[in-house]
Amino acid sequence: MKIVVLAMTACLAAAPAVALPASTGGPALDLDIEYYTRVLTPEGVTREARYSETMIRRPGHVWVARVLPKSAVGQHADAVNDKSGHHTDAPKQGARAHAEFNHAVIPHHVMLENDKVRIEYIDAREKAVVVIPASEYANVNFDGSWGNAFFLLDPKLVMALPRSAKPSTVPGAQWREREKNGIFERVLWDDKRQIPLVIESGDRASTFYRQVRVTAHPTQVKTLPWESLRGYSQKEFADFLD
Repeated sequence: MKIVVLAMTACLAAAPAVALPASTGGPALDLDIEYYTRVLTPEGVTREARYSETMIRRPGHVWVARVLPKSAVGQHADAVNDKSGHHTDAPKQGARAHAEFNHAVIPHHVMLENDKVRIEYIDAREKAVVVIPASEYANVNFDGSWGNAFFLLDPKLVMALPRSAKPSTVPGAQWREREKNGIFERVLWDDKRQIPLVIESGDRASTFYRQVRVTAHPTQVKTLPWESLRGYSQKEFADFLD
């Protein structure tokens, strides 16, 4: 679902992701997630990208919302998310009805029901839920893995990495890492909270580097956003296709 997770999944071919990990649950968490990517092009240009998301994790549910700067609100005419994962409508002045579906800027909700994974996107401004069929997962960068959605990185992939001698300053968290053919993967895994605190991948030639940093909130939201969707209309992803 995320570029770093996909990169790690691709590198760990010996332990491919599956729809359901050995454990399908973990502690309830509210998280801030920061993503960073650096790529050196063949033309000698270094490109960097940063963005942040909030995540609410509960049994059977994962809610993820992009943190958008205020300057982007008018550009997207989409819902604005705050750190709690709740959303307020963008200013309607000058806004137009949705003509396109941009999955990057509206929240998504992943559910595990009867051992089946579903994903939907929530357009708060239009008060609509956009249902994504499995055949279209690739179009929204979703790999269909509950493990990668709920844990950010499937625990099976984490456990496939050897334990590292790198010291951890977080009680209960330990580094795991692997390097092969100049490409490395490192994960600081918090066993108690069942979440990676840091995910890193890159190469020794410094042509690419990707990092995810995760911070857990000391308090949790009381109003869960997926419980506030009553009255929302339901749209099909096909409605946005040409």
